[in-house]
Amino acid sequence: MHKSFGRVAVLRGVDLSFRTGESTVVLGPSGTGKSVMLKLIVGLLKPDAGEVRFEGRRIDTLGETPLGPVRRRIGYLFQHGALFDSMDVFDNVAFPLREAGIRDPVEIADRVDRSLRLVGLADLGRRMPTQLSGGQQKRIALARAIVLEPDVILYDEPTTGLDPIRADLINELIIRLQRSLDVTSIVVTHDLASAFRVADRMVMLHEGHVVLDDLPEGFRMSENPVVARFLRGEASEEDLAELESGGTAGS
Repeated sequence: MHKSFGRVAVLRGVDLSFRTGESTVVLGPSGTGKSVMLKLIVGLLKPDAGEVRFEGRRIDTLGETPLGPVRRRIGYLFQHGALFDSMDVFDNVAFPLREAGIRDPVEIADRVDRSLRLVGLADLGRRMPTQLSGGQQKRIALARAIVLEPDVILYDEPTTGLDPIRADLINELIIRLQRSLDVTSIVVTHDLASAFRVADRMVMLHEGHVVLDDLPEGFRMSENPVVARFLRGEASEEDLAELESGGTAGS
């Protein structure tokens, strides 16, 4: 896939497939197109070139109506949760059900309750998002992402803004949901502790390209300088030169 915004080329020929039932972690510095890739997968963006396929069917050319059934099979945890402040927890989680045309109040209540139980927050249905901690908001957003019982869950920076304990709780949820729901997980993150905790497979993007696609152990042993610097948290000479010259590297 290729995707640009104006003169900025974000993805420059990314070619990936995601195996059913696995958890794939996508790593890379800020601005390398990780979140853009997720939006392309779910159809929120269209590629400039290339194709997006779901179970062998091309979906990037579909309009909003035919894309609907595909989207209902893909849960999306947005980076900042994206809960509706005007709705309580129950209605936030129920929202995808109602959008999918489900009207039976008993079915809605049962499915919302099951999703909230899966994330360990069954007793918060009538709380408002502003009454929740950051970690609770993430878990409610995750309950909303799984309420339609998707085949795939996309996680966009699921531990951002959380302390290490709350972040580890989210990591544990990712692992448990993959096992209990038998889903395919795609996790975009720059949190290395989270990445190595949840990944069956890891992919690194750099300057719009895949620089490594391997098992976690392969990442630990990689001699690729870009990968090694990222894992050590070291800025490149180019980044440091930009800093000295007042540039915007890494923005």
